[in-house]
Amino acid sequence: MPATDLPRSAALVEADRLMTICNACRYCEGLCAVFPAMEMRRTFANSDLNYLANLCHQCGACYSDCQYSPPHEFNVNVPAALATLRNDSYAQYAWPRAFAPAFARNGLFIALAAAACVAAFIVGFVAWRDPAVLFARHAGDFYKMMPHNAMVALFGAVFLYAIAAMALSLRAYWRDINGESDLRAVGEATGNAAHLTYLGGGGGGCTSENEKPSAQRRVFHHFTFYGFLLCFASTSVATIYHYAFGWHAPYALTSLPVLLGIAGGLGLLVGPAGLFMLARKRDAVLTDVPRRGMDTAFLAMLFLTSLTGFALMAFRDSGAMGILLAVHLGVVLALFLSLPYGKFVHGLYRYLALVKYAREKRTAAFVE
Repeated sequence: MPATDLPRSAALVEADRLMTICNACRYCEGLCAVFPAMEMRRTFANSDLNYLANLCHQCGACYSDCQYSPPHEFNVNVPAALATLRNDSYAQYAWPRAFAPAFARNGLFIALAAAACVAAFIVGFVAWRDPAVLFARHAGDFYKMMPHNAMVALFGAVFLYAIAAMALSLRAYWRDINGESDLRAVGEATGNAAHLTYLGGGGGGCTSENEKPSAQRRVFHHFTFYGFLLCFASTSVATIYHYAFGWHAPYALTSLPVLLGIAGGLGLLVGPAGLFMLARKRDAVLTDVPRRGMDTAFLAMLFLTSLTGFALMAFRDSGAMGILLAVHLGVVLALFLSLPYGKFVHGLYRYLALVKYAREKRTAAFVE
């Protein structure tokens, strides 16, 4: 259902109040994209507020700079208000709608999914062969535990479902915010997303626990983002090796899929660990406190995906390979299942918001 057709939640009412105040003040217009986008509007429909919430990178700079932040009677706290509304929007646009409640208890949802997937792989391996196979040495040959075609069918089906669910959610969001794009807007948005431009907080970085700006959050986001892309590239290259050249795993430690996987895996260890430590130290007043577990669960899944992958690589020639493979595949499958219903989607919604901003910024300048 479009945001314009919904009654206003408390989060929408609060966001509208704050944007009205900020639109009159405009002191923070140079900090990020939210405030210039806000200034193009005089009133704020629900869809406008959802757009601005996803355009916000929650750097916290506007809270530190605001003369009306608590304890002022206006009680202006834009980062927390937009964080709450942003998290609400993920559930609002979720597909299918029956899974929207997964956002409310995301940590529990992911934990149960991970446990179920790991257990399923262990039981499946035993049922596929026999219990002794689970602890036997297989010289790194994963397909002795589970045939390649069966593995591809399972993970391919889950991955395609996740892609479809996210695509339909994003379509609903894009239509609701009346999104428009062109090649220039896509190019600008891609550049801003790749550089995490708006995590700069106007130049100094994100506000830390002592209100001093720091670039650490931006750096750890880069580790996480590019680590994920390198791991995806590793899987893609391995797929090409298998189907195009007939080169079957296991691959040598010096092969391209393994090198890409190692580089990506290191990024998924350093990035999520760093973001988790910064989140623990960050002032809670800047966040959506009841749903901080959504961030933690996603970071934990990324970290565990990398950690179990490295453990599997280190012990792939030992009798522990079967158990480690079951755990790793279970974690990866749970990650895939949770992608449309967890913090992963924030990057996708934010990217579409950046595309819309790039387009309307240029259109507004042309009209003027």
